[in-house]
Amino acid sequence: MDKQILVTGGTGYIGSHTVVELQNNGYHVIIADNLSNSKIEVLDGIEAISGIKPLFEKVDLSVREESIAFFKKHTNIGAIIHFAANKAVGESVEKPLMYYRNNINSLMNILDAMKDHNIPNLVFSSSCTVYGQPDKLPVTEETPRKPAESPYGNTKMISEDIIRDTINANPELKGIALRYFNPIGAHPTSKIGELPLGVPNNLIPFLTQTVAGMRAELSVFGSDYNTPDGSCIRDYINVVDLAKAHVISIERLLRDKQLNNYEFFNVGTGEGVSVLEIISSFERATGEKVPHKIIERRAGDVEQIYAETSNANKVLGWKSEATLDDTLLSAWNWQKSL
Repeated sequence: MDKQILVTGGTGYIGSHTVVELQNNGYHVIIADNLSNSKIEVLDGIEAISGIKPLFEKVDLSVREESIAFFKKHTNIGAIIHFAANKAVGESVEKPLMYYRNNINSLMNILDAMKDHNIPNLVFSSSCTVYGQPDKLPVTEETPRKPAESPYGNTKMISEDIIRDTINANPELKGIALRYFNPIGAHPTSKIGELPLGVPNNLIPFLTQTVAGMRAELSVFGSDYNTPDGSCIRDYINVVDLAKAHVISIERLLRDKQLNNYEFFNVGTGEGVSVLEIISSFERATGEKVPHKIIERRAGDVEQIYAETSNANKVLGWKSEATLDDTLLSAWNWQKSL
């Protein structure tokens, strides 16, 4: 029997799109998720696209006893893609202990399980937040990491260090950290997409909910940043393109193409786009107006960051393909389907 790919947080936004791409490429997937920020119905969307309903187990991997029991039960795992983490910058500033407890404990429990059950391969969902506010743009993999602007960003930096040190101490283990920028959009079928519970913390679902009439208006945090239009600049990557990067990383690990046991890659488009430019692109792609107002800056926000992606392009053989307008149209079609 082929080894399974464990996707933690696999009913979440990026996780669900990655499960689809894995299954479309012939991998057997098992999802572990505590459903704290996702819904079980996502499995139906995955099945509708790929024709396969993945195995699913509701489990909180940040709880050691639950993690031990899960890995004792599932003994045919050959690789892990670890998404399961709290991920809202603003919330992490307000609730740092929740973020450290969940994000760090779950990773350490998974690494223990990898050692105990001979699971050699890990793809880790990291973030461009490890670069803080970089001195020079675009950001390359050689760009120094800086003190994080938020507890969320700090959990990603600490997690990377834990993975690197654990792999150095256990040469039978291999890992790839994907430092991604800002995932947006939805699957073109509109069967899965970003589905925040409660008030969205991310720009695009708040924007689409505003246009759909669920929110009064979109708040743009800050107009006095040192950018062409005063609003923050980010590198917005299509979620399906991002999901494909995880599949390529799994293949790299399983086929032993790595030069080093631990590698990390920037995953973005290589282009910086401001919040106000996102609004303009959305309006152009959809024909809908976005009610918005500019308010004061938000704690924890980096002024601008975007990727240099040539390393992922050359070494992984991956590159982003979707246009910004098409990506934003997919987000709107997903919102309408809800």
